[in-house]
Amino acid sequence: MPKTTPEQNKALVLKAFDTLFNQRDYAAAERFWSPHYIQHSAHIEPGREGLFNLTKSLPAPLKYEAGVIAVDGDFVIVHGRFSGFGAPANWIAADIVRIQDGVLAEHWDVIQDEVTEEQSKSKAPMFGERFPTPTKPK
Repeated sequence: MPKTTPEQNKALVLKAFDTLFNQRDYAAAERFWSPHYIQHSAHIEPGREGLFNLTKSLPAPLKYEAGVIAVDGDFVIVHGRFSGFGAPANWIAADIVRIQDGVLAEHWDVIQDEVTEEQSKSKAPMFGERFPTPTKPK
């Protein structure tokens, strides 16, 4: 397979994440993840099936938003936000993906809970330009 460009790798990762996390289209998502996918996350079982099974177990309001993206050859790093999955705080993640033969072949992540402005010592949002709006207890 011909070598992909950094822009193609960036577009591939964005489309893959949107297809899996936002559209929840598992059949289409199989085209983006290698059947031999290697998972290095502490939160996800091995392989593509581990990732898909985790996503299937999360509530329907799950949403993924991509932020800053850096590409270095076959590696793509996406700084993003996972919300609506039932945890007390959104997750801010740096997902590191290795592309091989036009599909996502390997993944690492760094995840932390998103904080409110009141909780932040820096007073700068962790993702985007604004802090999340605190939810009111029901």
